[in-house]
Amino acid sequence: MANPVFSNSPTFGDPRDKRVSGTAGTTTAPDSTVDAATLEQLYGAPSATTRETGRLSYDDVIVKTAGLLALLIATGAVTWVVAPGLWIIGAVVGLVLGLVNAFRREPNPVLITLYTVAQGVFLGGISAFYEARFPGIVGQAVLGTLAVAATALALFRSGKVRVTPKFTRWLILSMVGYLVFSLVNVVFMIFGNSGDGFGPLRAGGWGVAVGLFAVGLAAASFIVDFDAIKRGVDAGAPKKMAWSAAFGLIVTLVWLYLEMLRLLAILRN
Repeated sequence: MANPVFSNSPTFGDPRDKRVSGTAGTTTAPDSTVDAATLEQLYGAPSATTRETGRLSYDDVIVKTAGLLALLIATGAVTWVVAPGLWIIGAVVGLVLGLVNAFRREPNPVLITLYTVAQGVFLGGISAFYEARFPGIVGQAVLGTLAVAATALALFRSGKVRVTPKFTRWLILSMVGYLVFSLVNVVFMIFGNSGDGFGPLRAGGWGVAVGLFAVGLAAASFIVDFDAIKRGVDAGAPKKMAWSAAFGLIVTLVWLYLEMLRLLAILRN
């Protein structure tokens, strides 16, 4: 699994990566019989919904994700107007809280909410910087992000792109390679040529190619996230895991938006 939010969760993780051990137990037989009228009433009753059984449902994930996304946008808008210079604080706090939440077995709604606020501060400030340099770029990045995310969802629902072990391994290796590439680019920015703010490895036509590749990785990560959520729902995961699912989607969405913003900036530069 590419996204650590899902891969480190026993709920959303790929069962092929687990060693399942059985447990033995004892059962007790009922000490009373059920009459025919009661049996007929039980058979005629409607099936219990996921809400009634306390199990995870797609509605839970959608509601939690929409709520976190609204909080992210609201925080970003306030930061943009009031104090865009706080973006560096939001970036550091968001990174720390992101790692804490990603490696927790059980979701913590408070920590996930704080992460969303921190990311809102970061995105609001960095978006204001890009908008001042390239007017209209934020709106384009938002539309591009939504378009890529919607395309990833459509591909997943259509079944044309299947999450197989080979697909997952390719995504993990590609993301590790991109991370190493990005770190090298940052080192060059600090000690050498800045590449006009993007780093020497992200400038010009090569920078555009790398940006398109990064956007493709984020889209592939969305598909893997959707597959993990589907497994959680099908397995009857606890309802509280909707927080983990929403958090994982927000992480991927933030990454996709940043890559889209950088790609558009390189094109317009």
